[in-house]
Amino acid sequence: MSKIELMSEDLANKIAAGEVVEKTMNVVKELVENAIDAKSTFIKIELVDSGVKEICVTDDGIGMDREDAVMAFSRHATSKLKTLEDLFNIESLGFRGEALPSIASVSKVNLKTSDGSIGTEVVINGGKIEEVSNSDLKQGTKITVKDLFYNTPVRLKYLKNLYIELANIVDYVNKMALSFPNIKFVLINNDKELLNTDGKGSLLKVINAIYGLDVTKKMIEIKGDNKDYYISGYISYPEVTRTNRNVITTLVNGRIIHNNDLVRTILDSYHTYIPESKYPIVVLNIEADPYLIDINIHPTKMDIKFSNFDNLKSLIIDVIGKKLESLTLIPTLEAKDKEGSSLNNNNDSINFKNIIDNYIDSKKNVTTYEKEYDKVEEMTLDFEIGEKSSNDEIEEPKEEEEEVEHERIKKMYPVGLVHGTYIIAENEDGMYVIDQHAANERINYEKYLKAMGTHDNKVIDLLIPIKIELPNSDYIIFKENMHLLEELNFTFEEFGINTILIRSHPYWLPTFNTEEAIRRIIEIIVSKESFDSYKFTEKVAITLACKMSIKANDHISLETMEYLLDTLRKTENPFTCPHGRPTIITYSNYELEKLFKRAMN
Repeated sequence: MSKIELMSEDLANKIAAGEVVEKTMNVVKELVENAIDAKSTFIKIELVDSGVKEICVTDDGIGMDREDAVMAFSRHATSKLKTLEDLFNIESLGFRGEALPSIASVSKVNLKTSDGSIGTEVVINGGKIEEVSNSDLKQGTKITVKDLFYNTPVRLKYLKNLYIELANIVDYVNKMALSFPNIKFVLINNDKELLNTDGKGSLLKVINAIYGLDVTKKMIEIKGDNKDYYISGYISYPEVTRTNRNVITTLVNGRIIHNNDLVRTILDSYHTYIPESKYPIVVLNIEADPYLIDINIHPTKMDIKFSNFDNLKSLIIDVIGKKLESLTLIPTLEAKDKEGSSLNNNNDSINFKNIIDNYIDSKKNVTTYEKEYDKVEEMTLDFEIGEKSSNDEIEEPKEEEEEVEHERIKKMYPVGLVHGTYIIAENEDGMYVIDQHAANERINYEKYLKAMGTHDNKVIDLLIPIKIELPNSDYIIFKENMHLLEELNFTFEEFGINTILIRSHPYWLPTFNTEEAIRRIIEIIVSKESFDSYKFTEKVAITLACKMSIKANDHISLETMEYLLDTLRKTENPFTCPHGRPTIITYSNYELEKLFKRAMN
């Protein structure tokens, strides 16, 4: 007797639901994508208890006639694929024909739709059509999903708490609004409006609706293309970052994509502009011939496979890199009154009011502080981003057409030192606060990186060789990778057990603390990380720059400060240290005057 039988339609739909519908966001996603494919200009999403009790999506799209309204709940029924060839040229968001029957099999669904003629209403309970009748709807579609997983309680208990379910939905709808700024999106949960865009096509206005005005004013427009891809969108100034990578929105032909390679490429574009644990706010839309991409690699259609990905990667890095290089990236602090955010509302923040007071005193008599503070090499500056104008009107950023000079900062004149760590400087534009360690670190990093990249054979012979002994395990790894030390122009030889003698070193290595610098390089070689030539060289440069630079609490003279600032101005990126922390912040003259009530508006 045969053991293999065809599944029932109901069982097949429930299994498919397990792949398509894992949480309430998946239901919202499928319904919203259908609304977009129906050429809607208005989409309203109404939730009850984060969608667990009810999800209602209303649109003004082309709608369906009665036959299509019923057929839509049949498995693999779709209007978007006709032939095998269509599978390789997908331009719609949905195409498999699994979503509606999967959703209907684990919930109670009411569909009202009209293509402009007689409206249709379809009532479905647990995947079974109970009623088909006329509807009073004039145009578009309204679909209501109630009691999700009511007939599969095992699945219901795996839903996250209501806050997490709602957060997932909000994140998805925000990204769809960014993807389709020409569609008006309204999102409501338990009668509370969470998002309302105007649908007039301005991506910047959608960014404002999601992130607020302070972030919007710090967004930069980008665009560029090559033979395979066209990219456009907005990126944030490096000072505007978050700790969650969800703020990076990547879109391919209007489809939201979660692709690790794309995110990594964007972060590479910000390399040394932001700390490794931070993420810039990015909305990147990629347009490509559908033949160059494959979206049919994941049940949720939220990952993608690219053809010629290296072309896309180089385009993104080139466009974002050049845009960042063209801008002055000094964070400007805003003085706020008692009604606004306080100047120092975080215990870990630098007390900028004290810095201002010290600056005023320093104009009379340049002094330094004898009291020592803990080192702040790892401190992250926490400040409010502000602008002169209080005008809430959003304007499209203007393209900078002037050719950028190599020195990206005007000359600054040092006047004193705060806590033996922060240089206070001035020019005609305002006051600057410079982290002396971060500034020196940036200078040394670029110096070492450039020197190691020139393959110059100049070396310094040591009168007395430096002997370095390693643990047995480290020595084994070092012997395997000793060519890296040779490539940096070190001359050395094995000397006894687990020991090497350094006979000469490249000229760019610091002449002070030479042994410590060499030990740091060897530590990197034996770190058991995969060896990439550029990453190895860069890590050496970063390590040496950090360890060989002026430290916090090192009191330096005005002459040293002036030399440091002048050298910083000549670097490729004077705005951040190689770890991505800011080297310099500023108060404009206007903000200083506002702080001291000389400017009252």
